Amino acid sequence: MPELPDVAVYIEALERRILGARLERLRIGTPFILRSVEPAPRELEGRRVVALRRIGKRIAIGFEDDLFAVIHLMIAGRLHFFARGTKPGGRKTLFDFGFDTGTLTLTEAGSKRRASLTLVRGQAALAGLDPGGAEPLEIDAAEFARLLRAANHTLKRSLTDPRLLSGIGNAYSDEILHRARLSPVAMTDRLSDAEVGRLFEATRATLAEWIERLRRQAGDRFPEKVTAFRPEMAVHGRYREPCPACGAPVQRIVHAENESNYCPGCQTDGKLLADRSLSKLLKADWPRTLEELEERRGR
Repeated sequence: MPELPDVAVYIEALERRILGARLERLRIGTPFILRSVEPAPRELEGRRVVALRRIGKRIAIGFEDDLFAVIHLMIAGRLHFFARGTKPGGRKTLFDFGFDTGTLTLTEAGSKRRASLTLVRGQAALAGLDPGGAEPLEIDAAEFARLLRAANHTLKRSLTDPRLLSGIGNAYSDEILHRARLSPVAMTDRLSDAEVGRLFEATRATLAEWIERLRRQAGDRFPEKVTAFRPEMAVHGRYREPCPACGAPVQRIVHAENESNYCPGCQTDGKLLADRSLSKLLKADWPRTLEELEERRGR
């Protein structure tokens, strides 16, 4: 799922292409994509784009007369932009916004349809789509610590809770925790002040560095290679590959459709975290350390 750095770069690219542009047509390619009934899509036609903003992991396009189109890409949704006079290509589009500067389209890989478009009228309705999390690059260390300790949860859950922090998901939480040298299952009420401070700095540095990296990679082009799995990442999506810091093989725990990737050498003092389903099945046979795991794989 595109997260804060990806969405920030999407918005920068859109600002250069559609800010001030007039919407000539809005075509809904499939009815399930539209999650609202008022205002009607035709009400946006003829109006200019006056603002773009990020709401968590959503992209909000603001039009004249306080109308907004809010796009949630979810896991597999991706945006594409085609300059005026260029025919949109690729797979079937779920919507297309035809501006006087070009066409913005949405596609979604896979068979599950999760991406959405919500049209709203007024700032109050727009605010209703905001989960309310604080902006991690705008708060100070004291506010970060207060939010983190507001309830006792694992660090992975707290970092990815949109009601606490805005825009952080599965991928960048893995990278943040690796940089902070903290376990994804560490409980927030057991962190020392030094560990909270380390996590705060890691959060800011990781997000800022990835925004800049993605910005450089896109250049003047519209971002097309948006993915949660990048070779430059330290641990996310790198199961069993060597950690770039210590060389230990990256491990993971999987819960439902989410997973946590971590380095035992950097984050858990060499201990393996128990995947809930597997550890329940294997019980005493669950390996406790990285060395034990490697021994069993070598048998």
